[in-house]
Amino acid sequence: MRASDLLHPRPEGLYCPPGDFFIDPVRPVNRALITHGHSDHARSGHGSVLATQQTLDIMGLRYGEDFAGTTQAAMLGETIAIDGVDVTFHPAGHVLGSAQIAVEHQGRRIVASGDYKRQKDATCAPFEPIRCDVFITEATFGLPVFRHPPDTEEIARLLKSAAQFPERSHLVGAYALGKAQRVMRLLRDAGYDKPLYIHGALAKLSAYYQSQGIDLGELEPATVESGGKQDFAGAIVVGPPSAFADRWARRFPDPISCFASGWMRIRQRAKQGGVELPLIISDHADWDELIVTIKQTGAEEIWVTHGREEALVRWCELEGIAARPLHLVGYEDEGD
Repeated sequence: MRASDLLHPRPEGLYCPPGDFFIDPVRPVNRALITHGHSDHARSGHGSVLATQQTLDIMGLRYGEDFAGTTQAAMLGETIAIDGVDVTFHPAGHVLGSAQIAVEHQGRRIVASGDYKRQKDATCAPFEPIRCDVFITEATFGLPVFRHPPDTEEIARLLKSAAQFPERSHLVGAYALGKAQRVMRLLRDAGYDKPLYIHGALAKLSAYYQSQGIDLGELEPATVESGGKQDFAGAIVVGPPSAFADRWARRFPDPISCFASGWMRIRQRAKQGGVELPLIISDHADWDELIVTIKQTGAEEIWVTHGREEALVRWCELEGIAARPLHLVGYEDEGD
């Protein structure tokens, strides 16, 4: 069996003809396997959804309990047969509940990794390299310029700034699912024990993380209905980046704009966004992580789903590994 007979791209997403299912489809389909809860990968309206329990829970929080006709929880490491095709979910290290999906049929194994990273993250299970014939990788940061520093160093910079400017508040832009909770956990691990103030858009997901045993410490609302400017002097406030452009952000005293993202490696991008304190913290693999992961899978062929495909495909070719871009559309950089 050719690999393309087992999985190939269609407008809806990656399709497996023998199992009649899609992985992370961008349009409603009869049967969907979902790698993680970010909205560009996990959409509502499918007939059935197979995902980890945490991803199902997150989809329920984001879309309501009726986000799919039926749901089935996949245990990490458990093999499930779908019309003769074996599928197994493995940790991806991206956000809580995230998983790679191994698809195996007639002796051929393809691993669709979804989004992933290799840096240690206390808020989700670590990535596990899986040996396979074909590895399907993202390439969000698939250029050699993208090398992420240790996240502990970035958090130390934030805490140093907070100590230097106790009269000002620090507004940290972080995506609502995964990044925000990771920043909070990193602050706690660095010894920051004051209350963290969060935008209302983070409340449900942060409460869910706490319910899963991930201690984020004391979280207080930072909404327009509560508190005055003086209450937030010296505070660290975490919210979705989009909130920093509206009147919600104007309630804080002389705020220092921060943004936790892999894109903060690009100074011009931080400058254009008005970010005073860029924090290079990413939930995606950087260039070095992409390369080491490809090598560890032992795959003879690499397919690249989205991101900066050209450089990664070229690197594979120079290494003697067959590679090609899939040119899948519909995937953004949420959670970067």
